[in-house]
Amino acid sequence: MTLVAFDFDETLSQSDPSVLLGQEYDVAGEIRGLVEQGFQGETAFETTLRQRVSLLEGMPERRVETAFERTTLRDGAAELISDLRRSDVPVAIVTGSFERAVEAALEEAGVTADHVVANRLVVENEALTGDVEGPLLEGGKDRALTELATAEGVDLDRTVAVGNGALDAPMLRVAGTAVGFAPEPVVERHCDVVVTSMQRLQLYFEQHGIVEAN
Repeated sequence: MTLVAFDFDETLSQSDPSVLLGQEYDVAGEIRGLVEQGFQGETAFETTLRQRVSLLEGMPERRVETAFERTTLRDGAAELISDLRRSDVPVAIVTGSFERAVEAALEEAGVTADHVVANRLVVENEALTGDVEGPLLEGGKDRALTELATAEGVDLDRTVAVGNGALDAPMLRVAGTAVGFAPEPVVERHCDVVVTSMQRLQLYFEQHGIVEAN
């Protein structure tokens, strides 16, 4: 059996939920700059994430939901997730982004994942506190993938990881197959294959017997 683990921001989704939050709260420029630093590995991800979330302190929860409602899956992603699950391939989403944003995008697309490993925004009195918590602050994606493989009873060399940024590199290094989705140069060297669309990824999975050809 195979396990497929996807990154979310700019892999399964074309957008970054923290930038959508920034647009809703008029701090998009500052957040976009911090995202780029973390994406290219210039600054530790945890540092940039905490800085991004701190800019959102006081944001009403209803405006958070409005921003997350604009989080959508990339063209072809919902179909690929459905095909994987129909082929009895467990699907995981492993992201440093926010759990509720992932859930909103999946709900909008009418699909589900077997596992979502993501961080959470802290809310008090119906507003963001400026803090964030979750499994991908201290532990990296490599540990998350290893734990998911163990939970599913899948050998690590039978896992497939799909990602594009510096945060994904540890997961790509330990996966049996590392797929770069239009990856940054710093990440591409860890990839066994590179694709630039979900349709190309679908074709790769079909050619390697991970999903049945339509």
